[in-house]
Amino acid sequence: MPLQRRVPKGGFKNINRVEYKAVNLSTLEKLATEKNLEKITVADLLQAGLVRKRQLVKILGDGTLTKKLEVEANAFSKKAEEAITAAGGTIAKV
Repeated sequence: MPLQRRVPKGGFKNINRVEYKAVNLSTLEKLATEKNLEKITVADLLQAGLVRKRQLVKILGDGTLTKKLEVEANAFSKKAEEAITAAGGTIAKV
């Protein structure tokens, strides 16, 4: 058997990949009602135990948002941006 068939093949790991911690709108809604918040930042998510210290945060559009919130995060999905602005809130990319 030839050497190239005997040696296992390795994969490819992209060194430029950026990984985000996903947080849904339903989680933001729950956090805002529990702590009576109008502005949610990465520090608030860290304090609630949803993210770790040096993790990047991406807000995803799963769930509904009924409160007017100001949300700060590293990235937003299109559906999340639309839902936050439709509820009268604002977004800020950090």
